Amino acid sequence: MLHPLTQHPFLCIARSLVHFPSSKNAKCHRHARDIFPRPSRPLSRQLHDRPATDAPPATDQPPPPVSTINDDEVAHFSRLSALWWDEQGEFALLHKMNAHRMRFIREKVLEVRRDERSPDGGFATAARSSIESSPHALEGMDALDVGCGGGILSESLARLGANTLAIDASAENVGVATRHAAADRSLSALSFRHASAEALAQEPKRFDLVCSMEVVEHVDNPAAFLRACAELVKPGGHLFLSTIARTPLSYLLTIVAAEKAFRVVEPGTHTFSKFVDADELIGFFARPLARGARPWISRTYAHGLPTRAEAEVRGIAYIPWRGDWVLAPRATTPWSTQANYLFWARKPKDNP
Repeated sequence: MLHPLTQHPFLCIARSLVHFPSSKNAKCHRHARDIFPRPSRPLSRQLHDRPATDAPPATDQPPPPVSTINDDEVAHFSRLSALWWDEQGEFALLHKMNAHRMRFIREKVLEVRRDERSPDGGFATAARSSIESSPHALEGMDALDVGCGGGILSESLARLGANTLAIDASAENVGVATRHAAADRSLSALSFRHASAEALAQEPKRFDLVCSMEVVEHVDNPAAFLRACAELVKPGGHLFLSTIARTPLSYLLTIVAAEKAFRVVEPGTHTFSKFVDADELIGFFARPLARGARPWISRTYAHGLPTRAEAEVRGIAYIPWRGDWVLAPRATTPWSTQANYLFWARKPKDNP
């Protein structure tokens, strides 16, 4: 029997677009593929990022970080900054998504912790018990929220016990997030900075947990951005991302429905050609990110998916008639990651 998610009407539409594209859709996808080449090529080459070389630097000074900030994107979200905490407004869908993002983060951190304590233990019973009994699952961990916006995820990380630093390229967003968090005395372990990931990576501080939710599809040079985020993770630490796949289904849901038809998202918020497929992220982390480092993902299995000890991809879909998001189970087909999805990877302990 097919999983219910695979029978979703939007997936049926997506399949028809894939197998029987109209000339308009075919032209759209040819254009997108021209900008973002085939997934089988390394992500650094896809996005015209300069690959690392073994040549020694010309001087003793490290090269300046490559900026990944898109000024138009920053200006767009700065204009909307006053709306971050209106749970019925522009960012209503993010507020609804946040509980599911946090569930994924919490479960993966506790799962890794449990596996390290008892590698051959049963997953379902042990993990469920651990999750239910850990109200402060991130206690003692240093967390970084990259592209924090108004601080929706940042506050949740801090409430789970993490020492949390949140950064954003928009000074307006940082101001809104700081003022909102200041109203809650329990968030004393949360701080905000107006900074970029690549600038922060030049500093010595590293984090047990780095999150960047709904950001990678808004930056210039995603490969450099991902490399900066990965650099900020401690060896053995966690990287969490959420983004949107570059598929007919995501175009239909994100651009046509959300922006143009129903206007639940400000038109122009998303650029289809900047969406990133899950297999591109997997391929990126299956390659060394620095000289002398080993890949975060050493092998893949069915449908090109990695072992859950190294990385995991989970689809997340908004169900309008429920007014909420649904996090797809692990045992679903790759169709569940054809629009919004969450991504987790763990930095190898022996990587610098």
